[in-house]
Amino acid sequence: MTLSAWQAVLLGLIQGLTEFLPVSSSGHLVIGQALLNIEADMITFDIFVHVGTLVAVFVAFWGDIAALLRRPFCRFTALILVGCVPAGVMGLLLDDLFSALFNSVTAVACALVVTGILLFLSDRFDGKKTLQEMRFSEALLVGLFQGCAITPGLSRSGSTIFGALLCGMQRREAARFSFIVSIPVILGAAAKECWDMASAGGIALEWTYFLGAFVAAASGYAAIRTFLRLLEKKNMRYFSYYVWAVALLVFGSRLLG
Repeated sequence: MTLSAWQAVLLGLIQGLTEFLPVSSSGHLVIGQALLNIEADMITFDIFVHVGTLVAVFVAFWGDIAALLRRPFCRFTALILVGCVPAGVMGLLLDDLFSALFNSVTAVACALVVTGILLFLSDRFDGKKTLQEMRFSEALLVGLFQGCAITPGLSRSGSTIFGALLCGMQRREAARFSFIVSIPVILGAAAKECWDMASAGGIALEWTYFLGAFVAAASGYAAIRTFLRLLEKKNMRYFSYYVWAVALLVFGSRLLG
């Protein structure tokens, strides 16, 4: 089964919006694929839409990224590398567990409940620290939250921002670190998936993959700008209500179906 244009646009839109809005892109993709009854191998498409969301991060935070490229051997780079370690280790050691969770819509709903709790609590924090004051132990803690967020339904941005706020970071600084630290992790995950597919016999491309990536990039950029404004206003709890509603619908459909 091939992916149609409207399916690619819809899934690209879901990925772009939910990657940066704290509602879990992986969880929504699992639910979306189930609702659309898509049985095709989605690994290649997932790689494309994740690269699309990376483009959105580069555009939104180009100033920070350009500064890192000019001075790659700085403290901020070291903080990012430390923050990436837990996700890399957990991704390699717990790959089978995470893969199994992607096949369970019920597991996704349970993780969405946890996401809602983290988001609801996030509005209670109002730290003062900047990234210049962030300690390596705090970057490691944020990295642990990022590693746990490989679980579908557990929002990566929501989890890492909660971890940064827990460390006393300013809200905008927490978001900056959350989005930038996602770059190596997403690149690493995409590279691993490409390697696995190449080892299994090659990668089959369809034009709809590029369409999905473009939609993911455009909607992802819009989501970043929107999310930063809502974070500053301490409106994370509204996302809590949304993910709890989605989880409730999933639980209800499992019980009735």
